[in-house]
Amino acid sequence: MKYSQAIKPISYLKAHASEIIREISTNKETMIITHNGEAKVVVQDIHVYEQTQESLALLKILAQSTAHISKGGFKPARDAFGNIRKKIDERNRE
Repeated sequence: MKYSQAIKPISYLKAHASEIIREISTNKETMIITHNGEAKVVVQDIHVYEQTQESLALLKILAQSTAHISKGGFKPARDAFGNIRKKIDERNRE
């Protein structure tokens, strides 16, 4: 569904709440509710919302990782595994 078709006034939400919930849950579509002619609220399926939040969290982690790498905050895998092997060897000697 296009957003232009998914924009409804709050009066429509009040009059058709059960129908809207059923439709959104079934079709996984998003609806924009207006109040006094302005978009105020987005209504969407909970699973779609959770998926969006998870995607945003992954994008945030990716952005933070990219920033960390660009500042030189990384260690080559060779060095990281070398340090791990060194610690294992030290513990095995104890």
